[in-house]
Amino acid sequence: MFLKRTSMVLTLAVTLILVSAASAGSSPGHASLLIRHQVHGCHAWSVNGSAFAASQSITLRRGSTLSLTNNDVMPHKLVLTSGPALTIAHPMLNHMGTSLKVTLTRPGTYHFTTKPGEDYPAMSGMKTTGEDNVLKLTVVVS
Repeated sequence: MFLKRTSMVLTLAVTLILVSAASAGSSPGHASLLIRHQVHGCHAWSVNGSAFAASQSITLRRGSTLSLTNNDVMPHKLVLTSGPALTIAHPMLNHMGTSLKVTLTRPGTYHFTTKPGEDYPAMSGMKTTGEDNVLKLTVVVS
């Protein structure tokens, strides 16, 4: 009985390792970014629920979709700073809750930033400390 149970556990462990390795090698087909307000640095973004930071980096498959939602107290404009040519149909995230989607059809390394605007009038009393973060995103598409 002990040998049979050990064999089953070992088989399950090997299967989990192989599935993990296979999924780690493939790039996802979608990523979600969320911009939020924070006291230190003014704003930051998160990729797929990860920690909020000023700089983010992700790897996606060709044809993947990148979704961006603005929950900050100011508008943001998504800007491609370098990489394969890309049209961002509606780059302005001009109020809280606004979102946009970009499909990355060409392989390569895309570098994005946002151009923040002024705080919304109702949010003008929001306090921040330190220099405002410059949001940067690197997307490698294979």
